[in-house]
Amino acid sequence: MSILPFDQRDGAIWFDGEIVPWKEAKVHVLTHGLHYGSSIFEGERAYAGTIFKSREHSLRLHKSAGIMDFVIPYTVEQLDAAKAQVVELNGGGDQYVRPVAWRGSEMMAVSAQHNTIHVAIASWTWPSMFDPETKMKGIRLDIADYRRPDPQCAPVHAKAAGLYMICTISKHKAEKKGYADAMMLDWQGRVAECTGANIFFTRDGAIHTPIADCFLNGLTRQTVIALAKQQGMEVIESRIMPDDLPSYNECFIVGSAAEVTPISEIGPYKFKPGNISRALMDAYSNAVRLPAKAA
Repeated sequence: MSILPFDQRDGAIWFDGEIVPWKEAKVHVLTHGLHYGSSIFEGERAYAGTIFKSREHSLRLHKSAGIMDFVIPYTVEQLDAAKAQVVELNGGGDQYVRPVAWRGSEMMAVSAQHNTIHVAIASWTWPSMFDPETKMKGIRLDIADYRRPDPQCAPVHAKAAGLYMICTISKHKAEKKGYADAMMLDWQGRVAECTGANIFFTRDGAIHTPIADCFLNGLTRQTVIALAKQQGMEVIESRIMPDDLPSYNECFIVGSAAEVTPISEIGPYKFKPGNISRALMDAYSNAVRLPAKAA
């Protein structure tokens, strides 16, 4: 399948406070964020033209910036308004929204105390990738070789670009083996998450998920936990070891891109998507479109 490269598309991008044509949104090759990973971002979804949890994403972008030792030069309110403007200019409907902030080009060394902080926001059409029945068949995951790092070794609670380096490597390796994605363990060998989504399991009617202390506590993760509790489901956050996986019945992953996606296989371990996965798929689908219905 041929996909139009992102730098060749048309549309509008918000760049340092101004709307610019898509193809003119460029940075210099000697940019600190490119060389040293001093970049943060968000992944958001707009449904029927309305961004789900826009404010929460903007707040997290500011939090990530603080962890990375820089300041976003725009308020949460300004970011929310800019995102809404970009979605509208790019045609509304269902879109993926990508705010990104990075250190600029004033200094090109490990230290970059005086570099300008740049912010850009892009969005593009992103419909639902699968119908519910297709999703209920589940996708297959490999088990990654790389592990989520010790929180004392990396800024694990920032949505920082550098943290995704091992995710790209792991996902590429999984895809080459015929899997859709890979599950990652943490530095102590416990189940952590997937390359771009949080992971859940079910057993005896209860939902189990790893404690988010060495990886990002995703906004979709928080939303799904709240939805499950609203439906009277027990949610247990605990340490999960690979040896525990055979004891679980269902498995699903969640994220802004993945939404709620059932899993049928993780390496040698098999799962059967069932009622809990389906219930949370439906609940999440309804929740993300409620703001649009109310607008």
